[in-house]
Formats: sequence, structure tokens, C-alpha cells
Amino acid sequence: MTTTFTKAALLGMTVAGLVGIAGGAQAASHSISACLITKTDTNPFFVKMKEGAEAKAEELGIELNSYAGKIDGDVETQIAAVESCIAAGAKGILITPSDGPSLTPIITQAREAGALVIALDTPFEPADVADATFATDNFKAGELIGEWAAASLENPEEAKIAMLDLNASEVSVDYLRNNGFLQGFGIDIKDPTDIGDEDDPRIVGNDVTNGNEEGGRTAMENLMQVDSSINVVYTINEPAAAGAYEALRSFGMEDQALIVSVDGGCPGVQNVKEGVIGATSMQFPLLMASLGVEAIAKFAEDGTKPEYSEGLDFTNTGVELVTDNPVDGIPSITSGEALEKCWG
Repeated sequence: MTTTFTKAALLGMTVAGLVGIAGGAQAASHSISACLITKTDTNPFFVKMKEGAEAKAEELGIELNSYAGKIDGDVETQIAAVESCIAAGAKGILITPSDGPSLTPIITQAREAGALVIALDTPFEPADVADATFATDNFKAGELIGEWAAASLENPEEAKIAMLDLNASEVSVDYLRNNGFLQGFGIDIKDPTDIGDEDDPRIVGNDVTNGNEEGGRTAMENLMQVDSSINVVYTINEPAAAGAYEALRSFGMEDQALIVSVDGGCPGVQNVKEGVIGATSMQFPLLMASLGVEAIAKFAEDGTKPEYSEGLDFTNTGVELVTDNPVDGIPSITSGEALEKCWG
């Protein structure tokens, strides 16, 4: 993970804080137990996150118990998992919250019981519900693909945009990416914590995907019925993007629309290379997970908690735009370069 850590640090992470986390981690006791709770165990992003956490836990001699919701949005299973972690006396809990407000009471209980709680990927609202957050700057991730899409169109003022979001809960990762894309594209956003309240005529509509391919296909089909001239498709993640492409292809319209996304998984980067996705924002789930485990080890050793990145209320684990059609003024890497560092 050293190479990835260095590259991510260049993107604005609080290096001193992260090095401090790692510094004492090697001294972790083999008696430390921790939990990882993801939204699902099928999304490649969370599969890779689990692999990263397990590898780091084994390296540091930490007992790691993993849990996952049945689908994205399954908050009941996540609540039950936190209860199990409290009962087991876990020293730390890493969680990608499906519904922050619903989880807040049980997360508060976990912290009161002495556990260090770290949100991964998706911040709580407010962020200080957890002790720390290791995440992509999700607004920036959306903004990058929005800027790229607008710059790639000959007439962005005449765009017809489909917005393929996550689910009806509108968790932070969902509205941050959505609104980041809109701002990057040049569309005024209203409530920065809401989805779908804009009145710009370029937006055909919003639909939900549950972050998977089937959901992406269905959402794209629904919005094509609203306006068959859609030429830009924003997607919450790369599985949803793959589904959207299949829907377009089934109508012989796969060359009509630019599809943009967020993740940076190897299948998604391969889709950039093949022209299925025009651009994606790469995240670093292995880094999030390994830093989280290191933070738990350090907390168990001397009570130290992670530091935020400067100017943020979370630790920024970095984001890079991936496209084979770069535009002036927007830093990016090619799909070939991204395949050297993608996950899953």
C-alpha cells in the first residue's frame, strides 16, 4: 500500500496525521478485536474494502469480524451488526453507513461503550457522529466528471442529462456525488444535501439504481421513456453505469450518450478503455480500509484518534479522473495508467 498512500497523499491528505496512525500500529496487541460493516458484500468496491481490512488486520494481529447488509440501504442489518460488535467488546468499528440518521443512536452507544467508530467512504451527518471518516472527497469526485462531461460536449447548454442515483435514502455519498456532478457541469444546485430539487431544463430526471447493474439498467430505461434524446448519463457508481450502457445498447443508442461514473474498480476502468464509460473518478477503498484498521490499532495502544485532512471534516483518501479523452484544464490519467492501480 505504500505506493498508493504516497499518490493519495499528494492529492491533499493530512500526511502527518496518517503517518502518525501507521507509526504505532505495529505494536497492536493480538487481543484487539474489531469489526468491519459494509453496505453489501457483493459490490466490488466493498469486496475490495473487505480484502484490504482483512489483510491489514492479519498483519497487525487484530481479530476482524465482517458484516454486510443484504442490499445497499439495508440499515436494519447494519444496526444488528453494530449491536453484535458492542456485545463482543470490539475496540473499533469500521462502517460504510447505509443510512446515517438511522444508525446514529447505535453508533453513539458503541462510542459510549469505548469503541472507536470510523466511517469509511460515506460520512455520517454530521461527520462527528463517528470519531473519524476515511473517504474520497465525493463532491470533488462528482465535480471532476461533471466538468469533463461539459467540456466534452460541443453544446453543453443543450444537454439532456439522466441522473442515476443510489436510493431513496439520499445518504451523503449519494447527494455529494450528484451535486458535485451538477456543479461541475455548470448547473446551479439548490439544497446541497438534497437530490432532484433543481429546475434546470437540461436535467431529464433522477432515478435510483441501488448501486448495481440491474438497477442501472432499469433506471436508464425509465428515463429514456421520459426523453429518448438523453446524451449525458451520470451514474452513482460503475456497476450502475454498466447497466445504463446495456439499456442504451438494447435500443441501439449506445453511441448517443456520454456515461460518467465514480469508483475506479478494474471492471469500470476496463469499461473506460472500451468506451462504455467516458470518464470515471477513481477512489481507493484498499487505502480507506487499511488506514481504518491501523487507526484502531493505534487507538487501542494509546487512545490516539485520527486527524482530519486540512480544511475538511474527514481524512481525504484521494481521487483521480480516469479518461482516454482528456480535456485541457482537468488533470486526468488514462485507462492504461488506471489499470495499474485499480482495485478488484
